[in-house]
This record gives sequence, C-alpha cells and structure tokens, in this order.
Amino acid sequence: MQAHILSIILFTPLLGALILLFVPKENKDAIRWIANFFALAGLLGSIPLVPMFWEQRFEPGFKFVEGSPGNWIPSIGAGYVLGIDGISFLLIMLTTLLGWISILSSWTAIENRVKEYYIWFLVLQTGMLGVFMALDFFLFFVFWEAMLVPMYLLIGIWGGPRKLYAAIKFFLYTLAGSVLMLLGILFLYFHHQHVAGVYTFSLQALYDTAPRIYSDYGPHIATLLFLSFFFAFAIKVPMFPFHTWLPDAHVEAPTAGSVILAGVLLKMGTYGFIRFSLPFFPNVLSNPATFLGMTVRGWMIFLSIVGILYGALVSLMQKDMKKLVAYSSVSHLGFCTLGIFALTPLGLSGSVLQQINHGISTGALFLIVGILYERRHTREIAEYGGISNVMPLYATITMIMFLSSMGLPLLNGFVGEFTILQGTFMENWKWGAWAVPGVVLAAAYLLWLYQRVFFGTVTNPKNEKLHDLTPREVATFVPLLIMAFWIGLYPKPFFQILEQPVNHTIALARPDYPQPAVNAAAQGDTQVAPPTAMSYTTNPMAPATSAPAKAKGKK
Repeated sequence: MQAHILSIILFTPLLGALILLFVPKENKDAIRWIANFFALAGLLGSIPLVPMFWEQRFEPGFKFVEGSPGNWIPSIGAGYVLGIDGISFLLIMLTTLLGWISILSSWTAIENRVKEYYIWFLVLQTGMLGVFMALDFFLFFVFWEAMLVPMYLLIGIWGGPRKLYAAIKFFLYTLAGSVLMLLGILFLYFHHQHVAGVYTFSLQALYDTAPRIYSDYGPHIATLLFLSFFFAFAIKVPMFPFHTWLPDAHVEAPTAGSVILAGVLLKMGTYGFIRFSLPFFPNVLSNPATFLGMTVRGWMIFLSIVGILYGALVSLMQKDMKKLVAYSSVSHLGFCTLGIFALTPLGLSGSVLQQINHGISTGALFLIVGILYERRHTREIAEYGGISNVMPLYATITMIMFLSSMGLPLLNGFVGEFTILQGTFMENWKWGAWAVPGVVLAAAYLLWLYQRVFFGTVTNPKNEKLHDLTPREVATFVPLLIMAFWIGLYPKPFFQILEQPVNHTIALARPDYPQPAVNAAAQGDTQVAPPTAMSYTTNPMAPATSAPAKAKGKK
C-alpha cells in the first residue's frame, strides 16, 4: 500500500465520480450517499499517510515517489511521477478534509442536477490533489487545467444570479495565466534539452538546469520567464491587482464551491511560487536591477503588502457577508505571499502554515455564511441582528472561527501570522511594519460583522424562528474546530514537518543564506540530526550523499 498510497488518494474521488455515472439521476439520495462515501473514503485513505510521513519527516528529498521520468508519454519525455514533501503533505491533508466537508455541506443545498454536481465536485477533488502530488511538469499542467473546468461548471450551473458572468471571468483569468505558464514550461523544456541533450518534463532534471537560464540567456530573459509563472500563480492566489475575479466567483458560487475555492484552489498559486518560482529563478529574485525603483523581489513584497491592506479596508465597506469574507481572503493570502518572498525559513514556514490556517478558518466562514443563506436566502448584513438569541450554538462556533481568522492567540491564525511577521521583520523591519495594520483591520471588520449580525435583539421578524445547527451541520465544523485549536495550542509537529522542505527551498532560493546548524530532531525526537538543506544537491529528489557541512548559525 505504501508504494502506491499517493495514487490511491489521488484516484479515490475519481472512482466515485465514475460510479455515479451509472446511478439514475432521479435517485438523488443514493447519489448523495455515494458521493459522501467516496469523499469520506478519500479522507480516511489519506490518514495512513500521516504516520508514514511522520517517520520520514526529516529525511531529504520527496517521499513516496511513484513512477519514473518519461514513463507516460516517452516521445515527449512526460512521465507519471508523484511524490510529496512536508509542504505538499499538509496541503493534501487539507484538500481531503475540505473536500469531504464541502460535499457533506451540500446535502440540502443542491436540489437541481444533483448527479452532475457531485460528479464534477469529485473530479475537481482529483485535479487539486494531482497538482500537489505531480513531480512532472507536464502532469502538473494537466492537473492544473483539469480543475479549471469543474470549478467553472460548479459556478456557472449551481451559482447565484450572476453566475455566468462570474464563471466566465474566473475561467478567462485563470486560462490567461495558464497560457503564460505553458510558454514558460516549454522554455524550460527546450532549455534543458539544449543543456543536457534530453527532452524531459521531470522536475528532478529541471531543478538542475532552470537556474542556469539567468547566465545562459541573461537577466532580461530570466525575468520574463519568471513573470510567465508569476502571472499564473498571482492570478490563482490572487495577488493584488489580479484579484478582481475572486469576489464575483465567491459570491456567485454555491457554498461548497466557495469553501473549496478559498480553502484549496487559492493555495495552488502559493504552492506554485514555493515549488517552482523560488528554486527555478533564485538569481532573478536576488538581482539588484530595478524597475521603477524596485527589484523583482521588492515588487513581490509591495504587492503583498498592498493586498493585505487593500483587502482588509475593502472588507470593512462590504454589505454582503460573503463578499466581505471573499475580500478578507485577499488580505490573508497577502500575508502568505509576504512570507514566501521574505525568503527566510521563518517566513516560509509561517506562510505554509498560514495557508493551512486560511483553509480552515475561511472555509468555516463560508460554511457559516452558507448556513444563514440556506435559511433566509439573503446575505445582506442589514437583514440580520440578534441571531445569537435564536441560534446560540451557531453563534458560538461563529465567534470561535472569527477569532481564529483574526489571529487571536491560542488559535491557529495567530501562529501563522506571528511566524510570518517574525520572519519578515528579520529580513526588513519596514516590510513587517507595513503589514501589521492588516492584523488590526482583520479584527475590525470581523468583530463589526459579528456585532451587527449576532448581538442585540432580533429586530427582523423573519429571523425569530430560525432553527439552530443540525447534527450534519455540526459535523462539518467539528474537524475545523479541532484543527484550529490544535495548531493554536501545539504547532510543533507542523513546524517539524515543514522544517526540512523549507530549509531546502531557502537553500535553493538563497544559497548564501545561513542555514541552521541544529535540526529540530535534536530537540528530543531523535539523537541524530538529519542533513540540513546545505547538504542537498541541486536535485531535490536525490538523497544526500555526504555528511552535512557545518553551517554557520544565525544569531
């Protein structure tokens, strides 16, 4: 099982979608049960991965690698190659969890074309998992595009009044970025053939040759190539000013679509930055040349900070709850990109953890908004007030998730934001100082929203007989609450999982950055510290062949 566990996790949702093809569309209950069974099976199937990965968390390279380069389409050098490290491991676990929660939350929300809805949702789940597992660029691009169509249909068929506009906007934005990324992939592909004499899409090979583009073709070509990937990933995050598709998509999407869009799809952009942009183009990020007075890295930081502040300020102005949560995603994801381009181990670790936190907290916020919308069919804040009087359990869970989203200590959001800001301050205190107001503004718009919706007396007669959460609805929140408190109270296991891939990525992106001399494994888990990132070859899939060199510790 261990040899093929990634394929099992990857294709379990797709198997459910294929089985649903043979179920009569009139039998809606059977369709719901089957879809929920396979969504839960995907989650349960990923749980054995946890102890397996934990045993290998400090080992170098990717784990559970399946396949070999060129074994799929040998004529072009494309292979079915899967593998994960600590970063992709956490994102895969988040995907299987939110996939099950999203499908469970759809039980009563979807009444039309139920069969097609669940089929496309399960196909979407497979596409997202494939993005985080693929170690072949051609395979990665197939999965990247494969998730585009299901999400387009989920918004365009089961969305709100402006669903077609939102779906087409989402599709065009994402497709435009994908086309630019495809050009970049082809450039890397032909450049590798020029250097090594072999056509391949293997990341193992491209990690070796991609950084040489800077010296082979010059800084201008390397920067343009960096931008071809940047636009694809920035649109997906979305970074300011490429965010305009997001509020429309969120507002018009069904509740489950918004949960999976915010919880997982947006992380594909940040994952792309970490997996490809940093190790492929280290010289572009460190290049002192400027455009309009700022380096490429400076522009990344600037856009991240603008996104943090802009998203928070616009959230304060919203009258629609779902649009408020959508713009809050722009702000929160700004922290994630800030941590990435701070290019410090703390910043990068905090960024990945905050991506997980955002999936937990914002996924819960969209569920919260969806529950009220199912009962009242309106998301206007002015329509509510005093909801805590008639839905006390709902109000309690909402308060916890609001506090989680705003970064209250002892909950998950605090750990991620604090680590990002710490890593950013270490690099440049001005960057951190500009980002800090985003934390205060998050508390402002979330607490103000809670005050208007939940406090006071029930002034609208339509809200007087709202029923509290059902057991099924509570079940969708329980795992999110557990994760929020777990990460907030004891985040050490998550940082241990991230330590090795983060140090490795920083070593590739900033070879001159001082690497830690002591690994976390020496803090009690084992007596032998595994190799640090300094002992890696430029090939992340190759094991370390020599003892780690003694690195200078940064005081």
